[in-house]
Amino acid sequence: MAEQSIISTGAAAESALEASRTLIEGLLRPGAYAHPTRRVELLETHCAWVLLTGDFAFKIKKPVDFGFLDYSTLEKRHFFCQEEIRLNRRFAPQIYLDVVAIRGETEQPHIEGDGPVLEYAVRMRQFPADGLLSQLAETGRLERAHVDQMIERVASFHQATERASPASEYGDPARIHHWVVENFEHIRSAISTAEDLQQLARLGQWVEQERTRLDALLRSRKRDGFIRECHGDLHLGNLTLIDGAVTLFDCIEFNPELRWIDVISEVAFLIMDLQERGYAGFAHRFLNGYLQHTGDYEGIGVLPYYLVYRAAVRAKVAVLRAQQADPASPVLRHAQREYHEYARLAEQYTEPRQAALLITCGLSGSGKSTLAGQLCEQHGMIQLRSDMERKRLAGLAALDSSRSALGTGIYTPDQTEQTYRRLAQLAAAVVGAGYTALVDATFLQRRYRAMFRELAEDRGVPFAILDCQAPEAELRRRIRQRQAAGADASEATLQVLDAQLASREPLDGDETARAIRVDTAAPGCLDALLEQLGRRGLLDSSQRNIGCSVQPR
Repeated sequence: MAEQSIISTGAAAESALEASRTLIEGLLRPGAYAHPTRRVELLETHCAWVLLTGDFAFKIKKPVDFGFLDYSTLEKRHFFCQEEIRLNRRFAPQIYLDVVAIRGETEQPHIEGDGPVLEYAVRMRQFPADGLLSQLAETGRLERAHVDQMIERVASFHQATERASPASEYGDPARIHHWVVENFEHIRSAISTAEDLQQLARLGQWVEQERTRLDALLRSRKRDGFIRECHGDLHLGNLTLIDGAVTLFDCIEFNPELRWIDVISEVAFLIMDLQERGYAGFAHRFLNGYLQHTGDYEGIGVLPYYLVYRAAVRAKVAVLRAQQADPASPVLRHAQREYHEYARLAEQYTEPRQAALLITCGLSGSGKSTLAGQLCEQHGMIQLRSDMERKRLAGLAALDSSRSALGTGIYTPDQTEQTYRRLAQLAAAVVGAGYTALVDATFLQRRYRAMFRELAEDRGVPFAILDCQAPEAELRRRIRQRQAAGADASEATLQVLDAQLASREPLDGDETARAIRVDTAAPGCLDALLEQLGRRGLLDSSQRNIGCSVQPR
């Protein structure tokens, strides 16, 4: 996107912004605040200024109207300041304090001073910027533990937040698509090179085709309660560490249609952000963890559509930032570079994916789940765990104890049958969406292995059995260790292992031809497995490579 491809803001909007900038300059004086302040630092986004004063941060909305966001009058800015406090207290009450008036004269304003009201600000408790997850990612300090906290926080919030009624306009496919297309309209008005316009046209054609193809699924998502009052702008820059805990903040308050959304749209934003920053493995980990926590595997069918949408949102934000930047400023060049990165990422999401169906086979303690988790994190597969789905069918959380003895409770033959049928249903949804499903279960009975082989044949996708093995002494050691830790969904005991050893049905000749033997006690077993999967064409390079062109910063 060449510099001339960014259009300037309108004259009236620029005049209002200039008047507000004078106010902001006045608020850079430490004496403008009621509390002791030595230094004031200014941060700026496309729609707000944030003044950092030490103990408190004051967020002031810009007098702008982007269509999807309208802060054009003082009354509107006051209302949305109040909304910002109300909505963000859902997950960060310790940060969001109140709304304050800015009074006095434009050149000499004062927070809660005397005189006419010039503006309003959201008063927040200031927190260190180096705790932002975007900063952790930028400096290479983002860890798996942070991602696991993200999974728990986001999934728990989504399950607790209010759901839109079927009669509500929120989540209607036409309204969803309106906002998808709105991004492209903003971008189209701000770019001019043939290459950029052709790329945007390709993306526009793809989303139109997806909108038509997904109509029934989008409608069922609304009917089944997956349109909920979410955060709406959940990327790493709106997550921070407060006392070591990952905390959400700065949700969308300015447009309820952008907040009342499909939960998978919100998930897509975080996945896209992690991938754009070079953390593809963490993106895969987040997706798998979220799906395991919520069981919303059917939602993966709309994931690519929302990934393109979210990349386009960030591309649009880059355009808006560029429009407000001085032509000679490095901000302009940075925004133009960001636009191209997000546009390229959006186009990657439209590429066809190579689906496959893999199942594990092995005794308890054979390392199936550990191996499957590592494989899914590295290569974007979707892990379906029998231990979790068995408990979900019984209304239990993953770490809840069912208190079931061998062959009783949730481990009766009937419950086992229901579990495998549920896994097959989920696997069909995953491969139908173009992703590789890795079904993590013991599969010690031949008929269950046959069930999934037939599913793969029906769906026309490759099939393989990951035959996980380890010495019996190692199996027993792992089971004892897992029981002592109490941090896994599996309830297998040594008694269960003994029963499995006595009743397992070995792979037959036809199954052996489809199997890849994995000695999970051997060093480098994952690398050896990846080599075998690669030889058989069972790795989807489009998923593995997303986000990997950029190294974690």
